[in-house]
Amino acid sequence: MAPLKVHIKHAGKKYDLELDPQKPPLAFKETVYQLTGVPLDRMKVMVKGGVLKDDSDWEKIGPKEGQTFVAVGAAGELPQPPSEPIKFLEDLNDTELADALGMPVGLTNLGNTCYMSATIQALRAIPELQTALSDSRELNPIARSLRDLYTSMAHSTGGVMPLAFFTVLRAAIPQFSERSRTGNSYAQQDAEECWTQLTNRLRDVPGVSASGTSTSRTAFIDQYLTGTLVRTLSSPEAPDEPPSAVEENVSKVECNISGNTNFMISGIMEALNQTVVKHSPTLGREATYNSSARLSRLPSYLTIHMVRFTWRRDINKKAKIMRKVKFPTEFDALDIVTDKLREKMRPVSGKRIQIEQARDERRKVRKRTRAAVPVTQSPSGDAGSATEATGETPGGGDVEMSEPTTQQSVAGGELQPEEWYRAREKTELEALIDPAIKADVGASQTGLYDLVAIITHKGAAADSGHYIAFVARRALTGKEEDEDWLKFDDNKVSVFPSEKLTTLDGGGEDSSAYVLLYKSKGL
Repeated sequence: MAPLKVHIKHAGKKYDLELDPQKPPLAFKETVYQLTGVPLDRMKVMVKGGVLKDDSDWEKIGPKEGQTFVAVGAAGELPQPPSEPIKFLEDLNDTELADALGMPVGLTNLGNTCYMSATIQALRAIPELQTALSDSRELNPIARSLRDLYTSMAHSTGGVMPLAFFTVLRAAIPQFSERSRTGNSYAQQDAEECWTQLTNRLRDVPGVSASGTSTSRTAFIDQYLTGTLVRTLSSPEAPDEPPSAVEENVSKVECNISGNTNFMISGIMEALNQTVVKHSPTLGREATYNSSARLSRLPSYLTIHMVRFTWRRDINKKAKIMRKVKFPTEFDALDIVTDKLREKMRPVSGKRIQIEQARDERRKVRKRTRAAVPVTQSPSGDAGSATEATGETPGGGDVEMSEPTTQQSVAGGELQPEEWYRAREKTELEALIDPAIKADVGASQTGLYDLVAIITHKGAAADSGHYIAFVARRALTGKEEDEDWLKFDDNKVSVFPSEKLTTLDGGGEDSSAYVLLYKSKGL
């Protein structure tokens, strides 16, 4: 059905607009908002059969050319036109294009949808997910809509309005269709619940086979974001009763926050080690059991949930725990794994730490050498580089592998090209990886993680406040030298210095880390 020229009548005024039956009613209502200023959450458009709903079927309504619709609702402030004319990517020159694509775009708040925006931006720190979405042909509505939204964000130079995705999200998960107490907007929701619900709906996205091709046998989420938890129960009251162990797949690790919790690892251990009361088959009565849980599989992306919201019986409502809890930017997860997995991962983990130390030493030597050796003049009169001092060969020439060790080279101040060291280090690490872990696509091979995304909650109340996403720039660009972070406050995107991450520890009403995403260090 081709687009139709129709009219909308509101507050005694009549406006001309276009109705495209191929697009959802929400897109039509957005156009009405642009003309009348009536926000979507208080707008009612009268059509045949009653009120136009976001999921109404245009074929059943049967709009006609020249038809007049009536919009009901109090107008707010009309959206302001951009201060400068809108420029499309194809109209930008090389410099403008580089600047535009250098800063990712934000998402427009549709009315208490900051929880959704923060979740989408944090998930964008997983480039493998975007690849899996793009490579998959058959997807459920949420996965397909998220793929389209990421595509739109990648090709836009301004804030994106996630109307289509929000419509699909509310249709798939009725919880997110709840209205606020006043009924004028959608209710604020929990970002951690949105993260959990969204990742669950992405389980039909195919994973990756060992050869690197997509496969429908294993879900991407199960490969890259899901760990295996082994929970062991034993009772000191029944020493003759053999311990019982059960396995479960977990998409996140919880960090409990009590009056003594100062660091993330202590909160995690408190959640993993608990005391429970249950029926003892040998004693024939209720008994106290020690519950100890450890991970037998670490995923490439480890999600940590800071349990900041708890139910308070004294006030009969959900409350926020304001305590300051420090989190690391580098996390060694071997403390929370089973003994068996720790023994498998310890060799490659220890070697990976040594390699990082050696790399730091090489950086220092190169920096000192470049500062000490002046730039020379080439025979042609052009400025040359201190090649002999740094040991770097122009054009990345081949280097014999029988060179001095890293420690000897650093001590002597003579270095080989960095690519030479990286190739040798990767070979050494690959030889240490356990075969079973190496064959497990999506599993962490080192047990060492870098923090790549944070969702924070701002405010004192559990059922209100504001969610913001912070994402490591390197997670979006793939460049190690990008040390700063980006702050996604709905449609506002700004640079956030990495040294300011400690301000997100909590301890007040300002932004407190709520969901943290760690990426496994590679080889």
